[in-house]
Amino acid sequence: MIGLSFLLIGAALLVGYLAIAAILDRFVTDRFDAEAEAIADALIAGSGIDGTGRLVVSAAPTDPRFDIPLSGWFWQLQQEGRVVAKSASLFDNVMNPPDTDFIGGPGTGPGGEPLRILRHVFSLPDSTGELAVVVSAPRSEIDASLARVRRPLAISLAVLGMALSLASVLQVAAGLRSLDRLGRDLRAIRAGKADGLPLPRVSELRPVATEINGLLEQNRLVLARTREHVGNLAHSLKTPLAALENSLPRDHPGHALVARMDSQIGWHLRRARSSGSARLLGQRTEIAPVVDDILLVLRGPIQDSGIEVRIDLPPGLAFAGERQDLEEMIGNLIENAVKWADRRILIDGRQLDRTRLRITIADDGPGMSDEDHALAIARGGRLDESGPPGTGLGLAIVADLAALHGGRLHLERAAIGGLSATMELPA
Repeated sequence: MIGLSFLLIGAALLVGYLAIAAILDRFVTDRFDAEAEAIADALIAGSGIDGTGRLVVSAAPTDPRFDIPLSGWFWQLQQEGRVVAKSASLFDNVMNPPDTDFIGGPGTGPGGEPLRILRHVFSLPDSTGELAVVVSAPRSEIDASLARVRRPLAISLAVLGMALSLASVLQVAAGLRSLDRLGRDLRAIRAGKADGLPLPRVSELRPVATEINGLLEQNRLVLARTREHVGNLAHSLKTPLAALENSLPRDHPGHALVARMDSQIGWHLRRARSSGSARLLGQRTEIAPVVDDILLVLRGPIQDSGIEVRIDLPPGLAFAGERQDLEEMIGNLIENAVKWADRRILIDGRQLDRTRLRITIADDGPGMSDEDHALAIARGGRLDESGPPGTGLGLAIVADLAALHGGRLHLERAAIGGLSATMELPA
């Protein structure tokens, strides 16, 4: 918009300059032509025919410019094509204009310099043959007068153009300020600092904000309805499975099948719930309170195992998503670390940039080889069937949830000897 306004202002000022310059050019040349006509009229008025029938000038112009040699200001009187009188500035030269009556025509002087020439044919009492008066002005003097007028005109239009350009910048900036404010409000919703857009003061943007707020509310309603259906589905599936398991003898091989079905149902229900929550805007969860709550729940196993937990989380570090998802991810990682740790667990968090954060949970347990990292985050990928009980879904659920939020889970060997699980999540 600013570039287009600059282009249009520049084009308009250029056209204006050319139009005004043409008018000034005509005005200046008309002034010189009027001066030449006045001199020609004075010469005609001061001319007469002597007793021999010859044209003579009794009162020549007193303008000193006609006395300066080759000044470009010339006059001459012609009788039957012969020059009978001329200005002192011509010396022994004469002008040879066309044999027509004209005002302000182009011509050249004795030295080839460009002139503006006037020629009048006139008659006097007792005259015979054609009488003509020729007056010239130097074109350089006319051009110098035009330059003196055009220069302030160009400066004035340039100042006007800068003022108009500045006004356009201010106008566009003022007009787009509401869009900047709308963008900040949208970013606040995405960061979880607001749950809706305030109505802008600009009336044209109010329908946009209203529609966005409507979409956000509809998203919340659809998600709540989806979660309700997911909960109903979980209840309707898990209750028959529990009844089936209770009806089987203790040593029946169907128990393993029921347990596998239960874990598969849990997996897909978590996927369904997470897919909806990852699209819910306006959510923001601080990391430290979630970690504290999870450690409080796991306080018994931690104390029984004599594990030391060190936490390094900067204040204000927050995840751009729902608390339930963050609890699911961090809870699985801490629970996994408690199961396998020997003596120490390290929990570290950092803000990577304005939109990303990193959480690392490391233990000093046996860890795993680099080749097993991919298998560990695969669904049901248990690497040690003799280890602590579980379904093998913990790391896979964390990886899946992180991916749904646009993040990722990375496993590597910890500096303290065990497994280091690092999540990159939206901040």
